[in-house]
Amino acid sequence: MYSTKSNLQILFEDNHIIVINKRSGDISQGDKTGDKPLSDVVKEYIKDKENKPGNVFLGVVHRLDRPTSGIVIFAKTSKALERLNKQLRDKKIIKTYWAVVNKTEIPDKQSLIHFLVKNPKNNKSRICNENTQGAKKAILHYKILKKLENFQLLEVELETGRHHQIRVQLSTLNCYIKGDLKYGAKRSNKDGSIHLHARKITFTHPVKKEPISLVATTPKDTLWKSCEC
Repeated sequence: MYSTKSNLQILFEDNHIIVINKRSGDISQGDKTGDKPLSDVVKEYIKDKENKPGNVFLGVVHRLDRPTSGIVIFAKTSKALERLNKQLRDKKIIKTYWAVVNKTEIPDKQSLIHFLVKNPKNNKSRICNENTQGAKKAILHYKILKKLENFQLLEVELETGRHHQIRVQLSTLNCYIKGDLKYGAKRSNKDGSIHLHARKITFTHPVKKEPISLVATTPKDTLWKSCEC
């Protein structure tokens, strides 16, 4: 499954950046699957809209896992990409996620600090000792936003951006994101999605230096609808 130009959900666009509400199933940029990535769809959209004869520059500032939905920023110029990458390194881009997890007894809010290591063979990360080769520190902060009959909605703010960070760190609390078989959910979602959504992002415009804060609507399904606060 991949996006088409006609159904791109554009949250913000100017001459320097374009911000998309990614659908679950779209890949942010090309990978070994060979499936058409969202970055190519956005390039085609820009090429058509601006009637560009040659290649279109588009920089991927950050990515989302394929089954995850929500906000992705793309840079339309190399200058914008360089400046946004610096904001990312300096932790000036604040990313907030919503996660629907199974109902289990956890504190209403908490900070989680672990060391993670990625296994490229199975594309998973795991908790490890800080002295493990390749270990990276992972920090997130969550709070419970809403309790449903069988699930609860968490708001998660990332302090670091590690591979599958939210998925693996929440699993240490026996909190499994709905549909996420890879990290402990009991069953998959029919469409292959997981109930993890990049809900909000706050950053500084790379050229105009103005603060930007954007919110992405959740996917259209019954459970997400019941989570809207």
